[in-house]
Amino acid sequence: MNITVVGAGYVGLVTATCFAESGNEVVCVDIDRERITKLKAAELPIYEPGLRELVARNLKEGRLSFSTDLDFAVAQSAISFIAAGTPAAATGEADVSAVFQAGEAIAKALTGYHVAAVKSTVPVGTCERLGELMRRLAPYECDVCSCPEFLKEGSAVEDFTRPDRIIIGSASARATAVLKELYAPFVRTGNPILVMAPQSAELTKYASNAMLAVRVSFINAIANLCEAVDAEISDVRLGIASDRRIGPQFLFPGIGYGGSCFPKDVRALIRTADAQGVRFEMLKAAEEINQRQRALMAERIKAHFGQDLSGRTFAVWGLAFKPRTDDMREAPSVTIIQRLLEAGAALKVHDPEAMSTARRIFGDRISYYERNYDAVEGADALLICTEWNEFRHPNFQRVRAALKQPVIFDGRNLYDPELLKRLNFRYYSIGRRPV
Repeated sequence: MNITVVGAGYVGLVTATCFAESGNEVVCVDIDRERITKLKAAELPIYEPGLRELVARNLKEGRLSFSTDLDFAVAQSAISFIAAGTPAAATGEADVSAVFQAGEAIAKALTGYHVAAVKSTVPVGTCERLGELMRRLAPYECDVCSCPEFLKEGSAVEDFTRPDRIIIGSASARATAVLKELYAPFVRTGNPILVMAPQSAELTKYASNAMLAVRVSFINAIANLCEAVDAEISDVRLGIASDRRIGPQFLFPGIGYGGSCFPKDVRALIRTADAQGVRFEMLKAAEEINQRQRALMAERIKAHFGQDLSGRTFAVWGLAFKPRTDDMREAPSVTIIQRLLEAGAALKVHDPEAMSTARRIFGDRISYYERNYDAVEGADALLICTEWNEFRHPNFQRVRAALKQPVIFDGRNLYDPELLKRLNFRYYSIGRRPV
């Protein structure tokens, strides 16, 4: 099948590449000429495990191409996926202007019947409004559907090619048949293709992210309560996660969620509920808990060293909001670093993939180290902000020798408190007794 993907960002690039990998001919279109030029040379704007190799292979074999010419791409395609960004506006609502611009351009470029499928995360009712607009502008019949993505950064290729489910929001039997045929190779093991109204599909995307965000905030609130009552969050988590009604997913205490989806989507869903007169206090509480949790490590550092951190230096391991990505959008590390800088501290940072991203955010206000142990040298304490695998089993003797004093603030509960106690570290974690 010939496919156009509009938007060469995270979702668009993964979508285009994975469809090409399954044998389709895909043109990925973006208005950023510099980005397109780099993509033609298999130079990716994001880090995602396995994606670069897939892009290079499909470029070489001619199934995947990149262009700034949307008219050309749409003219030879049966279906266009809209993967334009929907950033949060100042009000917290999703800005869908880029989605409508893409839809308008697609409509004007049609040469026959066409399916426009919205991959972007959009408020309920967007596809209906976009369909009305495109049908007014299009010289040929077209249907607009919702096909929300459920990709986790760090495992996006696996999530796309082996999905838990495919959601198709469609009011057209013809469009539904086209999309089912396209997605059939990805659900050969029997995982469902769920067809529903576009409004339901749009809400499903928001509801899924909101549910996961609530779980993260819930376990963080329980972790904070554990500290207050001298309980151990590791035991409590195991106790509740062993309940089959609950399960262990997204029940890891830490310094809060971040990234491109959870914070933005939670706020957007809150605004949608408010606009409909629906009280969604639970989701508002989840957002409030997360905001407090992101500041928790900075407050503990000040409690240990004093409010004025002038003359203090801290090593930070982990900058990305999660492992296996270079994405720092709303990463807890950003909040922590900013608060420590405001208190007069100096920061020495390391991340396996997010160093370039951090430089764009902080410039020369912090120091960057390609090797994690170099960042620790001469620091007053080590801070763990991202649970990269290479941080899980460090040489603690080496860390202790490099630090001015043996203090670790672990925002991801990577280490055994009893081990660090035996090694004479002062160790702070989340929901566990400090040692």
